[in-house]
Amino acid sequence: MTRDRFAFLQDTRRRLRQHRWRSLVWLSGTSDACRREALALWQESAWLSPLWVAAEPGEGIEVSRWLPAAKARTRLGGEQDLVVFDAVSAESGFDPEAFGALSGTLRAGGLLVLMTPPDWGAYPDADYRRLAEYPWRAEQLSARYLARLARLLLADQRVIRWTAGEVPQGLPLLEVPPSGRASSIEDPDCLTPDQAEAVARLTRLRRRRPLVLTADRGRGKTAALGIACARLLAAGETEILVTAPRPSAVAGLFERLAALCPEGQRRGNAFEAGRGRVAFLPPDALGQLAEQGEVGGPGRLLLVDEAAAIPAPLLGRWLSDFPRIAFATTIHGYEGSGRGFALRFRERLMRQTPDWRAYHLAEPIRWALGDPLEALTSRLLLLDAEPAACAGAGGEPTLRRLDRDALAHDEPRLRALFGLLVQAHYRTTPADLRHLLDGPGVALSTLEAGPALRGVVVSGDEGGFETDLAEQVARGERRPRGHLLAQSLAAHAGEREALTAHLRRVLRIAVPVEQRRYGTGRQLIEAEVARARCDGIDLLGASFGAEAGLQAFWQAAGFRAVRLGLTREAATGEHALMVARPTSPRGERLAERLQARFHRQLPGLLAFELAELAPAVVVALVAESPAPLLGDEDRRDLDDVAFGHREPALARPAIQALVRCHATRLAGCQDETLALLAAWAFQGRATAWLAARLGVSGKRGVLAWLREVVAGRLGAERGLSPGEAGR
Repeated sequence: MTRDRFAFLQDTRRRLRQHRWRSLVWLSGTSDACRREALALWQESAWLSPLWVAAEPGEGIEVSRWLPAAKARTRLGGEQDLVVFDAVSAESGFDPEAFGALSGTLRAGGLLVLMTPPDWGAYPDADYRRLAEYPWRAEQLSARYLARLARLLLADQRVIRWTAGEVPQGLPLLEVPPSGRASSIEDPDCLTPDQAEAVARLTRLRRRRPLVLTADRGRGKTAALGIACARLLAAGETEILVTAPRPSAVAGLFERLAALCPEGQRRGNAFEAGRGRVAFLPPDALGQLAEQGEVGGPGRLLLVDEAAAIPAPLLGRWLSDFPRIAFATTIHGYEGSGRGFALRFRERLMRQTPDWRAYHLAEPIRWALGDPLEALTSRLLLLDAEPAACAGAGGEPTLRRLDRDALAHDEPRLRALFGLLVQAHYRTTPADLRHLLDGPGVALSTLEAGPALRGVVVSGDEGGFETDLAEQVARGERRPRGHLLAQSLAAHAGEREALTAHLRRVLRIAVPVEQRRYGTGRQLIEAEVARARCDGIDLLGASFGAEAGLQAFWQAAGFRAVRLGLTREAATGEHALMVARPTSPRGERLAERLQARFHRQLPGLLAFELAELAPAVVVALVAESPAPLLGDEDRRDLDDVAFGHREPALARPAIQALVRCHATRLAGCQDETLALLAAWAFQGRATAWLAARLGVSGKRGVLAWLREVVAGRLGAERGLSPGEAGR
């Protein structure tokens, strides 16, 4: 019987290799039975690069061939011909992101063996410990997500189903000649014509003509960047900067670079060959150096990989800083949504660089088109989820609170909803789908018009701690899982009551692109506010990367800043901003204290820790502080700066008050002049920094600008035009 089982699998592998395909083997049974079967398969064949993914390697598995699921990203760029994924052992579970990442490392003819219990989906597995926020335990959670996976696997004819102790079944393949490449490849360093064309375009980058490369996973996008780097160095390029959400995302780039430039040497996150250098910088560091004028400038070159996982405002700043720039991104995958990236970023590209170019890599490299595993993985993890079209949908929009049990069984609806979330947010991952379906305290609300989804908001409940536990958390002695908003406001804003009160955090809000700016998002938020009041919630809040456009949305919805992170997030280059709106009398008092504390700290933070915060964000923040009335002394100081010879620094408090007055009147509108004035007044921005942005020369030019701006703003206070103010 054992020989029959392996004969079937060996024959399946032969046919897979003919088609240049891969397949999933679903092995179900008890933990011991699954392990015995998988270990026998492991030892039966001479696998070139097998990988065992589990919490522990166990007997018979070399440590070098074992990987815990949490380290799956370390294998990106590598290749396997067998992956055994343990989701059956007591200490192992199904990690969606590890499964998605490792499925892409499997080469043609390879098998991915997924081990699960026979009743998979009847209860949560070990990986649900990461989902169990205090006071929940993993075994108390629902397992809708796992049950959905089991249903999809049962219904899919592409799956090889293997009950431990029996002969595997499934995957009927037509006996056709092996599939070949779409066409001949003239480039010896490239594996497909698509990749060769991408490399050619990368090596011909022109000033102010950005290139946008898109591809599904496994198309050799990152390798193309590495090949292009090698050729650019050979052509005399002295420095190429590379960025991505994390260093592991560009591992393939450096691997190809090292293979093609054997004379070069890798030192940390930089590769040097002759007089040329390729260096990786994380987004936060790159943004900071660009702000300081230490990178960028005429002729400089930047390659951005996995651009969909980086906020569009940060990408837009790099458009200005680097004359030659290329953005590469995965369309469907765990790194982010390329479709969402394209929709959000296209407008900025057209405005800043209308001559930008796009190229799409379609042909797979590690496997052939029609690969069963690629299609199956995309369906299981909803990697290819797209929002449903809603243009022209009629009917009065209706607000609905979704039933997660029903949603888990409604695949079209789930796909449309998750597709909308992916499109709207740059860091949506496969694990977020599990959190939507099984996260404790999570709720989903939609705005719908007929069958069309106009918007969705996802929220989660926090707080409600006992007083003793709240005190321990605030002192840093305990850190229960979850409760991001409540714990942060207690530990960093010093407000213990944020833990004992009942908070609700908006985790995601998404509106289709064509439905934005029609008040849909505001309508969803107002419904959440009303529901929070009915549910006895004290404070409704949100956390997001500080960016002026997002701040304007939340400010217009009545939310106010209560905390700002002091450091930039490495993957986004932005500071985390927390906002809140009270929904009960207790929440009113709590919000007042939080806001008062925040605005008491803000001037000092802007002068020191937040001295490099984006000026537009500074204006949005000071707009929320109580606007002082300009007194006679302030007006006299401003008048002396504008029309006399007073040193502006000696009238800084009056200029800060002037900025506050004008900031409160913006109502979310952008004012570049006021932002630069705020940067000088609150952050002490250097003269050279201001001169570069104003296009003036040195201290004298900046001083003249300051006097002119103060005169104009002071005149506006008096109801005069800038010219009249000077007479």
